[in-house]
Amino acid sequence: MSGLLSLAGYNIITTKEDASLWVLNSCTVKTPSEDQLENEVKKAKEAKKFIVVAGCVSQADPNAEFLRGVSLVGVKQIDRIVEVVEETLKGNCVRLLSRKRPEQKLSLPKMRRNNLIEVLAVSSGCLNNCTYCKTKQARGDLVSYSLEELVEQASRAFSEGCREIWLTSEDLGAWGRDFGMVLPDLLKAVVHVIPEGCMMRLGMTNPPYILDFLDEIADILNHPRVYSFLHIPVQSGSDAVLRDMNREYNSADFCRVVDFMLHNVPNVYIATDFICAFPTETIEDFEESMQLVLKYRFPSLFINQFYPRKGTPAARLKKIATTEARRRTAAMSSLFRSYTRYGSDRLGTEYDVLVCEWATDKVHFVAHNKCYEHFLLPCDDVSILGQVVRVRVTGVGKFHMNAELVVRSRSEVTCAGQLCNSVGAHLRQICENCLCRLESPPNAFMGVLLSAFVASLLYFLLQMH
Repeated sequence: MSGLLSLAGYNIITTKEDASLWVLNSCTVKTPSEDQLENEVKKAKEAKKFIVVAGCVSQADPNAEFLRGVSLVGVKQIDRIVEVVEETLKGNCVRLLSRKRPEQKLSLPKMRRNNLIEVLAVSSGCLNNCTYCKTKQARGDLVSYSLEELVEQASRAFSEGCREIWLTSEDLGAWGRDFGMVLPDLLKAVVHVIPEGCMMRLGMTNPPYILDFLDEIADILNHPRVYSFLHIPVQSGSDAVLRDMNREYNSADFCRVVDFMLHNVPNVYIATDFICAFPTETIEDFEESMQLVLKYRFPSLFINQFYPRKGTPAARLKKIATTEARRRTAAMSSLFRSYTRYGSDRLGTEYDVLVCEWATDKVHFVAHNKCYEHFLLPCDDVSILGQVVRVRVTGVGKFHMNAELVVRSRSEVTCAGQLCNSVGAHLRQICENCLCRLESPPNAFMGVLLSAFVASLLYFLLQMH
């Protein structure tokens, strides 16, 4: 939407107080998200701003009282955002909520929040009917973009300077099932267009869609240009609760996926989600969820207290008392805080990491290694953004490691006993054990001589020390 509005001549600004019109993109997954939207709409009205609401709330609940008199853009109509803004600025209330799929959505102009990261939505909607979820009401059934469209967009993003690509969806694993393809087909195709030194991250995937392709998914995660990261939401450790949620798998299915990845993808980083205090969850059910957390010690855990979503089957069930719901949520949060992936044994360890983001404190960069572990680096040198660098761990925390730069260039990174040194720019070879690149000149004999010379020089310097 930002890309379309910018192309139409509108000035996109980040300070909302200075804007004439606010475009509020909404989420209906959780009640707090919808409450936040309502508060923002109220603030906009008090500030006498023009308002356009986009996203899932506009589609799922357009008749909400707080949206009265507000222009709306449905999830399948974002290509018409300029039209809606123009009419709203004229004082008209416009509502485009048709579910007809727009054409060429992927090729629409885009303004990336981070020019180094392409967030690529591979589909819209899903195949499931979870009893607690309102997203299906907004997004509808699964509609996947074609393999050709997605590969073309990925190639375009890398040609425009992106260093990472994040594949996203309501459920990445369901991609292609609406036209006879499956997730491994997409992943294998996209991997072929990822340049060396760039990385791909997979989005949220529900267990049933991984179970059918454990070997293929593991192979993809082991690829040197794919982060060894998997987000698999389990929601509960209790089979009874999973049935009531209509999740279409059981706890053993989830464990089978996790165990397979832990055994076949070195240092894989697995994130998951839990809903605490689902209406039918007993104390024993909750303890099964706690045991699952204790068993795997997930490094990333999204803990959500159940909120009834209007119009969903679960909203008709009797809620667990708020005090008990909060107790369970707090108990799981406390368990999560009791362990860490980043122990003191990491201090002094060196890693090759890709630097692509600023931290929220604006004084650090965020970087990741192959298994998507998080590093904070001092932002002393902006030139390392988008580059692979060697770092040394100086501190550890619950969610990240602090690190210092060891080598500012890929050309000097060493790993697995190999000297990875830049000695030309014509032929390239990926180092299988890190994110750095080995470059050699077209003349193989000269490449050998140069490599030998550099290795000898390094040995000489080390001897001097």
